[in-house]
Parts: sequence; C-alpha cells; structure tokens
Amino acid sequence: MRIAQRFTTRVAASSLVAAAAFALVGVQAAGQTASAATPQKAAATVDCTAANTKLTVEDVSRPINTLLLTATNTGTKPCNLYGAPYLAAGAGAQSPVPWLDSSKPQAVVTLAPGESGYAGIGTSSPDGYEGHIAATLGVDFSNKKLNGSLGKGTTLALPNGGVYFNSANFVTYWQSDVYDALFG
Repeated sequence: MRIAQRFTTRVAASSLVAAAAFALVGVQAAGQTASAATPQKAAATVDCTAANTKLTVEDVSRPINTLLLTATNTGTKPCNLYGAPYLAAGAGAQSPVPWLDSSKPQAVVTLAPGESGYAGIGTSSPDGYEGHIAATLGVDFSNKKLNGSLGKGTTLALPNGGVYFNSANFVTYWQSDVYDALFG
C-alpha cells in the first residue's frame, strides 16, 4: 500500500509541476500575443516631391512607344504619390500629357524609404496626329486633391536624345508595381 501511495504522490507532484510549467508558458505566450496585438504608432508620411525622391525615365522594349517613369523615395520617412505625375513633353509643351483614367489604382501609392513607384508613359500611336520629338520631360508631383502640383518640378533628359510624342500620348496613375504601370 505504501508503494502505491508513494507512486500516487509522485504522479500528483509531477502533474502539478507540469501544470505550473504549462500555465507559465501560457501566461508568457498570452503576454506576447497581447503586446503583438497592440497597434504600433504608424510612421508619419509626407508627400513625395522632387526634394525627397529620385526620378528616372527609361525606354522599355514592351509595350512599344512606351517609357517608364520611376520615383524612388530617397527620404527618411514614407511618402505618398498622389494621382499621376504632371508631365510636359518637351520644353515648349502647350499642355500636360493626359492621365489614363483606366489606370487609377484603388489606393494612394505609399513609398517606404528606398522603395519605388512607377508610371507608364505612352508616347504615340498610329492613330495620333501632330507629333513632335521631345528631348526633355518636365515632371511635377500631384497634390492630394489632384488639382495642382507640389513643390518645384524636375526636368529629365529623355532617352536616345529625344522621343516622338503625338496626340495619343498618356501617362498612367502612379503604381506600386512596374507591370501595372506598363500593362495594367
């Protein structure tokens, strides 16, 4: 009988130790889950401008008659790209390149430091008219209300010494993905 009693006591003691260990792990895990679920303060975003981004424009092989405009956040805070860029094809451009409404994304494109946003530029098509060769591209960032520009604009040299633009030109809204900017 004594052997059975000792065995029962040891099993009970072992069970209590195991239960205490599981309870401690559960409390620690619950504490970790609770702290992980606590919302972190979001980093303040600023507007993307020529002062906190690097702009580049390049020719792409597909689709034809298309350029890719890339804006890379060089700042220390996330920045927002609103709408589409305001573009002037050439120094004497009379009107901005029109925005392609069908490319409007569902949300504002936000760039973390070092990230890039993209806009596709259709330069011409066979059904366009009154074309010209532009050596430069004026770029201004749209404001949040999409009714004007932010800060000072930038002028970029176009590839190959100049690009042919005609009345069928367009620019897409800013996209977070190259594919969406070119084919979306």
